Amino acid sequence: MSRDPRSIIIRPIISEHSYDVLENNVYTFEVAKDANKIEIRQAIEAIFDVKVTKVNTLNVKPKPKRVRYQKGLTRSWKKAMVTLAEGDEIAIFAS
Repeated sequence: MSRDPRSIIIRPIISEHSYDVLENNVYTFEVAKDANKIEIRQAIEAIFDVKVTKVNTLNVKPKPKRVRYQKGLTRSWKKAMVTLAEGDEIAIFAS
């Protein structure tokens, strides 16, 4: 059973580091925590019509935060850094 690609890819990550690695054709996304590399590759190729050559994933751990006297944690989430084939690009990152 195949999942909807838009339920796997949650949002693009816009940061200084993600813009630095754009030169190497690497795009960064927040993805579903239960998604694997194969599902992420298929979702990116289906949504953006590009060829993915490599997928790196990492789980972002929660950081401790405090508001007044309440202690808590930020949410944990999964990040995917997707390398595209030479000549492919994703338009939402274009500057």
